[in-house]
Amino acid sequence: MTHTYQVAGMTCSGCEASVKNGLLMLPEITSVVVSRESNSATITMDNHIPLSELQKAIGGTESKYQISITKHDEESEQIKNWFENYKPIILIFVYITLATFIVQLTQYHFDFMMWMRHFMAGFFLVFSFFKLLNLSGFAESYAMYDVIAKRFKAWGFIYAFTELGLGLAYLSNFQPILTNTVTFIIMSLSIIGVLQSVLNKQKIQCACLGAIFNLPMSTITITEDALMIIMSGIMLLIMI
Repeated sequence: MTHTYQVAGMTCSGCEASVKNGLLMLPEITSVVVSRESNSATITMDNHIPLSELQKAIGGTESKYQISITKHDEESEQIKNWFENYKPIILIFVYITLATFIVQLTQYHFDFMMWMRHFMAGFFLVFSFFKLLNLSGFAESYAMYDVIAKRFKAWGFIYAFTELGLGLAYLSNFQPILTNTVTFIIMSLSIIGVLQSVLNKQKIQCACLGAIFNLPMSTITITEDALMIIMSGIMLLIMI
């Protein structure tokens, strides 16, 4: 993505170089074109960078150089980039939710337990599919934040097949108490590493969809794991 910003305070070619070099220090920025004639900086970046971070890169609020928005709105840009980053996982949740609701429409009444079982079957089957497309890539990414995979590298490989097994178990209604117990335990352990990464603001890739999509770790990942924990917990309580 490329955006143009207004930069005040540049008076010579040295100022241009100073602003350009400062901005290029940010790893997300790939190129910068600075012009003191138009008092602008055209920045190409891999991910959206808040205005405060750009200002910090050129000396902070006390600097003679002050950067401001010109051709895009900061808030709308953040929303747009949020949807761009998480579009794959949002679409997956929408597809699974719609498909499982349609199944319930064919029944005489809405069966909440059956809907949850079908939803979790779809969830685990789809997510395991993307992990298995690049199993070694998933295991490598997963080991960066998961509390078990950090210590036991093979857990990333096992986890992908465990998700596949859980998906098939929910689909066939195999040993529901055992299936939900395993889900509750595994997802509870998985969410620990996710919470630590998000709270520590670590900029690492979320491995929920394997290594196919470059999804940043965020509250979306927490929500995904928490949803599985809640659903499995509800089903266990109802069955027990």
